[in-house]
Amino acid sequence: MKPTGSIMRCGAHIPRLRLARSVIAEAMSWANPPARHPLPGARAVANWDEDALTMAVEAARSCLAPTDPGASPDPPQALLFCSTTAPFADRDNAVMACGALDLPASTDSLNIGASLRAGTRALVSASSRADGTNTLVLASDARITRAGSPEELSYGDGAAALLIGPPSPDSLATILHARSLGSDFVDHYRMSGTRFDYALEERWVRDESLMKSIPGIVSALLADAGCSASAVRHFVMPSSASTANRIAQACGLEAAQRDTRVLTGCGNAGVALPLLMLGASLEMAQPGELIVMLGIGQGIDAVLLRAESGVGGGRGPVEQALARHRDEPSYVRYLSHRELLDVDFGMRAERDQRTAHTVAYRKREDINAFKGGRCSECGTVQFPRSRHCVNPQCRAADTQSPHRLADGAGRVKTFTEDWQAFTMRPPYVYGNVEFREGGNLLMEFTD
Repeated sequence: MKPTGSIMRCGAHIPRLRLARSVIAEAMSWANPPARHPLPGARAVANWDEDALTMAVEAARSCLAPTDPGASPDPPQALLFCSTTAPFADRDNAVMACGALDLPASTDSLNIGASLRAGTRALVSASSRADGTNTLVLASDARITRAGSPEELSYGDGAAALLIGPPSPDSLATILHARSLGSDFVDHYRMSGTRFDYALEERWVRDESLMKSIPGIVSALLADAGCSASAVRHFVMPSSASTANRIAQACGLEAAQRDTRVLTGCGNAGVALPLLMLGASLEMAQPGELIVMLGIGQGIDAVLLRAESGVGGGRGPVEQALARHRDEPSYVRYLSHRELLDVDFGMRAERDQRTAHTVAYRKREDINAFKGGRCSECGTVQFPRSRHCVNPQCRAADTQSPHRLADGAGRVKTFTEDWQAFTMRPPYVYGNVEFREGGNLLMEFTD
């Protein structure tokens, strides 16, 4: 397949909370002897109020943020939401992402899941659209792992966003060729109604499946492009370092750079991993360099890309997301956040947590897209919108137009820690925020 698109922009979101793998190993050493060479770094763990959808929206905001003051990119006409851990089994997660990003209701949206190749499949599909539609590809996963399992050490939570559009020399990369192979080789699976992946032995998967499939598809991909393996400067392989080294040698790509920052500082982020690793490689690439990216999951996607003039120029979104972190020192609190430990929070936790559907629908722009109001008479910004302006010098009626606050900056005026109110991560922290463009709001704080 010869795609016709390019990667115009890239975004990333990695939860700020990082649980050191040494903390996990120490907590579970009574059940599983510690490894002779423990995994370095930390895994990113979603906070109690984060899931695959909220992470995807944050990655999208990173991707679509204006690069110049006052200049916003054209909104995408299509959105693909890719995840194996979407929060809703029967509710359109992609439509919810469009609403949170304040995209038009006419945006063509689609959900893709059931395979860790979902992100790379969406990338190839979006780059093959002949109509030149700008497509936002969101890949996000927050997989639950059994306590003490190897997956608990290697997995991590994260999201990536890529804006795919027509070829442009000012883009980050041009997608030159793609090859796909479907195969029901099961390296892991998760049945409906269960929480944890069942994974097979990594060495057997590598030798029986990956080593027999990947070299051939990579060779065919490079033949399609008429280039040699020695011309490839970057290799994106969503697997452990040892497996990636073996595969690179088998493909003749041992000289290509393999960025491992995501695996070390975040972990295996499921469908988001190849796109996050691609974003990290684009931050290191120079214009004109070739990149081979693989997606793996009941088959293989192999994609050949060429870095364009948009790469470089400072810290990219993946590096920034990795750099923003806060240590989670408590293994027990991590278990509580993932609902792997049922903590008694006392009577303060006995409350109705369901929102009336009628209220949620009427307030959907306020809640999902975080829209307030701006008075057309005096310019005062407020949240939420109301019939009358809150400015005592104005008080005009029916003059407010929607004003999006989600992308605005603000400052904390006051805050407090409340140990009597319920939150999954005590204390409950809230306070008053003053937005730069105007408006004050009492709101909950997190991270």
